[in-house]
Amino acid sequence: MKVLVIVPAYNEAGCIGDVIDDLRSNFPEGDVLVVNDGSRDNTSELARKLGARVVDLPFNLGIGGAMQTGFRYAREGGYDAAVQFDGDGQHKAGEIGKILRPWQLEGTDLVVGSRFLSEEGFTSSVQRRIGAKILSFVVTTLIGKRITDTTSGFRLYGKRAIEFFSDTYAEDYPEVEALILAHKKGLSVEEVPSRLGPRTAGRSSITAPKAVYYMVKVLLAIFVDLLKKID
Repeated sequence: MKVLVIVPAYNEAGCIGDVIDDLRSNFPEGDVLVVNDGSRDNTSELARKLGARVVDLPFNLGIGGAMQTGFRYAREGGYDAAVQFDGDGQHKAGEIGKILRPWQLEGTDLVVGSRFLSEEGFTSSVQRRIGAKILSFVVTTLIGKRITDTTSGFRLYGKRAIEFFSDTYAEDYPEVEALILAHKKGLSVEEVPSRLGPRTAGRSSITAPKAVYYMVKVLLAIFVDLLKKID
């Protein structure tokens, strides 16, 4: 089993050290790749000093471009699976076993770690909870599989998913759109409970107005995805 942990990071100097230490301690069998998404701070330098593999993007491409870079690295490196693991310290390496299991036991192509299925639950603003329910309803209806956490950035991609997303990955709203595209490609998708902690540094940039804007845009993006032809 050869697993690559892809850590997309944009100005995460305050968190990246803890993230890498957590992965080294609790998932030592995985190779860590930090995709430095045009950061203006010293995210890249810190990651290298801690022994992580680092790819520096020349400017900020967003999560879609950063993840696709990671997928291509995984494909070229012959990895069997890739784990998406955010660089803000909210994901816990001890939870990786949960998203690995469906892939190991059943060969699931894409496994989503859901904050909303965790026994501890997940608290957020009213706007974000409403948005999450709307997106869950839309995606569940379209792919015929219940997905409660469509925007989760904690995921496992098997080899078929790596191959597919290396060439075809959404730029604007990749987590949600990836579920639609994976379904159209015939990839299997599962969801498992996972815990999400608070950011170890910094704060989220998502405000109430941005959440509403995001919802409208992502629904339009889903509509466009439905019209796309998948080879």
